Amino acid sequence: MFFASDNAGPAHPSVIDAVVAANTGYAAAYGSDPHMETLRTRLRTLFEAPDAAVYLVATGTAANALALATLGQPWQTIFCTPVAHIFEDECNAPEFFSGGTKLTQIAGSDKMDPATLAAVVATQEMRGVHSPQRGPLSLTQATEKGQVYTCDELAALTSVARAHDLPVHMDGARFANALVKLGCSAAEMTWKAGIDAVSFGGTKNGLMGAEAVIFFDPAHAWEFELRRKRAAHLFSKHRYLSAQIAAYLENDLWLRLAADANARATRLAALLQRAGARLTAAPDANMVFAELPRATHAALKSGGAQYHLWSGTLEGDDPAAPLEARFVCDWSLPDAELARFAALLDTVAQPA
Repeated sequence: MFFASDNAGPAHPSVIDAVVAANTGYAAAYGSDPHMETLRTRLRTLFEAPDAAVYLVATGTAANALALATLGQPWQTIFCTPVAHIFEDECNAPEFFSGGTKLTQIAGSDKMDPATLAAVVATQEMRGVHSPQRGPLSLTQATEKGQVYTCDELAALTSVARAHDLPVHMDGARFANALVKLGCSAAEMTWKAGIDAVSFGGTKNGLMGAEAVIFFDPAHAWEFELRRKRAAHLFSKHRYLSAQIAAYLENDLWLRLAADANARATRLAALLQRAGARLTAAPDANMVFAELPRATHAALKSGGAQYHLWSGTLEGDDPAAPLEARFVCDWSLPDAELARFAALLDTVAQPA
């Protein structure tokens, strides 16, 4: 009953097979392999962006930090939510790789509000040369709490950025999960909604470790290449990254895996609500955030359920105190494990 993280799940067998198949003979290094040439064309077709610059790295942190460094300047600030991965979980990588760019939080939770964004952006540059200058906007899709921006919501946020001539980056670590939820095209969820660059994630959805960075304006290409090399994120045996994402896209595997993960999360959310849990965010993608009494969490964990508490601790005097937790479903979660969890919930939960 593993709901701790989709990062911990296995790579899909098709991805492993593709890496094994690529492990034959010799291939040009540093992204000049034939796998990459084919993949670049496929991603451009997928995003309906024939001139897009497409690059690969091995981690989401590298994708986000290097993309934002390319879009921003050291004297600027990046606008993000208080729970953005770039703010909470990347050890100041965007600041480091950009040479000092600041991060400015847009107050609220995981989904940014256009009016709040506009108000914060307006407060920047008030002191001329003494102030951080306005820089990129970074949005996460799906968000860190498993919610999904609609294309209209994305467009409303990017219009605020456009009013100040600011570029927009999308952290798409769970890009596929969001796309499946919306049922739109990759183009509609990115450049058609005003996104300039996207970190196209796959590690959380069945890859061993490969992420794409896509710039819809190829003018950014050479700078990104230099930044990637300087940051030591240009793989010599690049074909093993290319082969992974090529297999990921084959026959829409990436969308099928995301749909499976989302469907399991929907079922999990229903099970939790039936047991009296309060959902603290809309379970749009493959994550469920829910509050349960401390005693229920203790019993679930004693029964073998693995997940992360998002607030409080199991230790405490009040067994009825509501604690928020995060439950994540990945593509490989067996139906039998959901059934086991449902049975455990029926045993230990105290419906409201």
